[in-house]
Amino acid sequence: MGDGSPRPLDCGLKGLCPRCGAKTLFVGWIKFADRCRLCGLDYAAFNVGDGPAAFLTLILGTIVVVGAVALELSASPPFWVHLLIWPPVTLAGVVLSLRVAKGWLIALEYRNAAREGRLKQ
Repeated sequence: MGDGSPRPLDCGLKGLCPRCGAKTLFVGWIKFADRCRLCGLDYAAFNVGDGPAAFLTLILGTIVVVGAVALELSASPPFWVHLLIWPPVTLAGVVLSLRVAKGWLIALEYRNAAREGRLKQ
């Protein structure tokens, strides 16, 4: 973007502040910081909700089920092989994609000045 702020996808991928580009968006794997330590942008004012979690869970659930069925039909491994493969794949997929999706959505919310409960008059 021409104003010096990072691209929304970069905010999700790298955890960048949507205003100044500092790497201050997250304090944990998927937990937002309260505000940017450099520019003071209040991340708590934004609300990405649970939409990304529900949407990504459905997508990743489908991928995992298709993978598990394909593995079962092609190789018929013992049950413990499925337990060894699919829970870590699911957990890693959800956490990593949720981090990207939440960061991307908060950046879009900032960029578009989106807020809850406002009606245009």
